[in-house]
Amino acid sequence: MKLKPMYMLLTAALTTVSLNAWAFDAFTVRDIRVEGLQRTDAGTVFNYLGVKVGERFDDAKASEAIRSLFATGFFDDVRIEAEQDVLVVTVDERPTISQININGAKLIEKDQVKTAFKSQNLAEGKIFQQEVLTNAINELKQQYYARGRYTVELVPTVTKLDRNRVGIQIDIKEGDVARIKGINFVGNTVYTDSELQNAMSLTLGGWMTWYTKTDQYSKQKFGADLEAIKSLYLNNGYLKFNIESTNVSLSEDKMDVFLTVNIREGAQYKISGVTLIAAAPEFQESLKGALDSLSVGEIYSRETINKIAAEISNTLANQGYAFANINPIPELNEDRKTVQINFMVDAGKKVSIRRINIDGNNITRDEVIRRELRQMEAAEYDQSRIKRSKERLQQLGYFSEVNVETPIVADAVDQVDMNVNVVEQKTGNFNFGVGYGQSDGMLLQVSVSQNNFLGTGKRFSAELNTSSSQKTYSASMRNPYATTDGVSFGWSIYQRKTTPDELDLGDYSTNAKGVNLSFGMPTSDYNSIGLGLDYENLKISTNSNSPKYVLDHIKRYGTVSDTYSISANWSADSRNSMVFPTYGWYRRGTVEVATPLSDITFYKANAQSQYFYSMGRDFTVTLMWNVEMGYADGYAGDELPFYKNYYAGGVNSVRGYKSSSLGPKDENGDAFGGTSRFVNNFELYSPLPGMKDDKSMRISAFFDVGNVWGDAHLFNLTDLRYSAGVGFTWISPVGPMKLVWAKPFNSKASDKTQSIQFQLGQVF
Repeated sequence: MKLKPMYMLLTAALTTVSLNAWAFDAFTVRDIRVEGLQRTDAGTVFNYLGVKVGERFDDAKASEAIRSLFATGFFDDVRIEAEQDVLVVTVDERPTISQININGAKLIEKDQVKTAFKSQNLAEGKIFQQEVLTNAINELKQQYYARGRYTVELVPTVTKLDRNRVGIQIDIKEGDVARIKGINFVGNTVYTDSELQNAMSLTLGGWMTWYTKTDQYSKQKFGADLEAIKSLYLNNGYLKFNIESTNVSLSEDKMDVFLTVNIREGAQYKISGVTLIAAAPEFQESLKGALDSLSVGEIYSRETINKIAAEISNTLANQGYAFANINPIPELNEDRKTVQINFMVDAGKKVSIRRINIDGNNITRDEVIRRELRQMEAAEYDQSRIKRSKERLQQLGYFSEVNVETPIVADAVDQVDMNVNVVEQKTGNFNFGVGYGQSDGMLLQVSVSQNNFLGTGKRFSAELNTSSSQKTYSASMRNPYATTDGVSFGWSIYQRKTTPDELDLGDYSTNAKGVNLSFGMPTSDYNSIGLGLDYENLKISTNSNSPKYVLDHIKRYGTVSDTYSISANWSADSRNSMVFPTYGWYRRGTVEVATPLSDITFYKANAQSQYFYSMGRDFTVTLMWNVEMGYADGYAGDELPFYKNYYAGGVNSVRGYKSSSLGPKDENGDAFGGTSRFVNNFELYSPLPGMKDDKSMRISAFFDVGNVWGDAHLFNLTDLRYSAGVGFTWISPVGPMKLVWAKPFNSKASDKTQSIQFQLGQVF
C-alpha cells in the first residue's frame, strides 16, 4: 500500500522551505505506529509526538513533532508518514556508548577524565552524540592548557559495534609542559619587576626549578599570583590599585610562555582616622583595644584592616555573638590622599549551643572525642573554645580530618548546634626502618603500635631499636584518661644494652632492665605535670682495657646495682608543629631522685626552653633559640654513677664536635661525660632558595655553645665550646635526614672535632 510521506529529515523541519511543498490534507489520527525502535521505549516517542489517537494532524503538528523527537538526541533520522489515517513514525536510533578507553593520560588520571566526561553526558550507557564528544574533547584540552600543556594531542576514535553500540577510544599525547621564559610588568613604578616577581609563586627557570616546577605555567597559579601582587599594593597604601589586563603568549612551538601584566598603581593613601561605630554602646569600650594597632598617619593596609575586623569579630564570638557583622567602610579624601576607616559593628544576638553532634567515628568511642571538647552543650557560644576543641582533636592523631560546623537551629535564632565530623585514619602501625647515624652507625628499628587501642584512646607500643652502640627492646601502654579528670597513667618495660666503646667512650658495656610507671595531669590546655616511678637493674661488664673510673665504681658498688627512683616533670608546649615549627614555645623541666632504697643514691635536674619566632616579609625565616641545662650529683655519701652522666657534642647538641665527646676525659683520652651540662643553640631556618613553598626541606645557619663538667662542678663558662655553621634538613621518603657543616671556634687539643656530620632514618 502506498504511503504518503510528510517529512523526511530534520533539515526539512528546520529550514525555511515552504510547508505548502509538503502540504497534504489534515486528517484524524485513527492509530499511531512506531517503527525502528531497539532500546527506546515507544512511550517516549508518543510523549514527544504531541498528538494522540482521535486528534487532528496537520503540517504544523508534523513539523513540531519532528523538532521534538530530534531534540531528544536519541535519533539520527526521523520520518513521519500517513497510511490510511494511521500515523507511521519511523526512527533510526543513535547508538549507545559501550565503553570509553583512555590511553596516555598521566597528568590527569583516567578516572578523573571519565568523571569529567560523565558531567558532560558522555559516559558508558549514554546515547552517543558526536557534538557531545567534540565538546568533551575541547573541555579536556582546556584542562591541559590550564596546566601548561599546549602541545597536547587528543585523538578520539569511534568504532561501531554490534547491537547498535559504539566504542570510544581517546589517545592522549600530553606533550611537554610549557615553561615560563618571561614575566613582564607594564605600568609599575613603585615596585621593580624583580620585586613583583618575588611576590609570585611562578618563576623563571632556576637551578632548583627542576624540582619545584615553579617555571611551569599554570592558569590557577597565575591567578593566585595576580591576587598576591594586588595584596602587595593594597597592603602598602595603594588603595586604588588595579590589574588592567593580562596576556599569556606562546612561542611558535608552544613550549615557551611569556606573561605580561598591565597594572595601574594609583596614589598611596594614609590613615586619617579610625572610628568604631557599634549599635550597642557597651561594645565601644571592650572593642576599642582592637583599634590600637592602627594609628593616624600610618600607611593604609588592607591586611591590617582585615586583621582588626577579624579581631573584633573573634572578640564578640568569644562572648557569645556568633554572627557579628563587622564592616570596615573607607572614606577617601582625594585631595589629601587620606582615608578614614569606620568599623561598623552589628553584634547581633547572643547564641548558645543546643546540642553537640558527633559523626564519622566508626571506631573511636564518642567519649574519647567528647572529653577533648572545650565547648560544652547548653553553654554560651565561645569561638575560642570551639577552635581549641578542633585543635585538640587534630592533635590526637586519630583523624585525617576534623570539621566543626555550627548551624543555626530552625526556629531558634539564638541557638546553634555544634556538629563535629571526623574522618578516621589508621592508628595501628607496623614499622620497619633502617638508617644510619654518624655517631650510632647502622640503625635498625622494628615497632608495632596502636595509638587508639580498640577506640579507647589508649596507646600501646612495642619496639626493637638497635645501633652499633645501643640495643633497646621495650613495650609500653598509656591511658591519657585514666580518670575522668584527665589524669593519665602509663607503664613501660625495657631492656637496654650499651657499648660505649663504639663511640670512643670507654671499653665496657652495660645491660639494664627496667620498668616504669608514669602519671600525668594537665594544668591547662598547653601545660601539664607528671610523676614517674622507676625500677632499674643494671649490670656492668668490663675487661682489662676498661677505664679506671669504671673499675673504681665496681670496686665501691659492685657490678650490679638496683635503682628505685621517683621523677617529676612539667611541660608547656605552644608550638604550631612537631616537625618544622615556625612559632611557639616549648619548655620542660624534670627532676629525678634515686630513693634511699637504691644501691646508689643520686639526683638529676634538667631544664629546656625552645622558642620559635617567624621573621621576614612573608614569615618564611624562623629563629630558633634552644637552651638546655642539667645538673646531677650523689647524696648521702654516694657519687653520681658514671652511667648517669651527661654528654654533649654531635649533631643534636654542639655541632662540629664528635658525638658525646665534650667534657672530662679518662686516661685513654675518651670522654666519659659529666655531672652538669649546658647547651645553647641559635638557629635561623629558611626554605631552600627557589623552593619557598616546599614543606619538606629547610636550610639553616646556626651558632652553638655548650659543654659538660665533672666532679660536681656546676658550670665554668671559660670551658664553653663554640661552633657555627650551616645545616640542611629534609623529610625524605626514607626518613628524616640532617646534614651539617660546622666550624669549631675554640677547640682544645683533646677535643675530637668533625666538620661534616649527618643523621638519617632517626627522628631528631
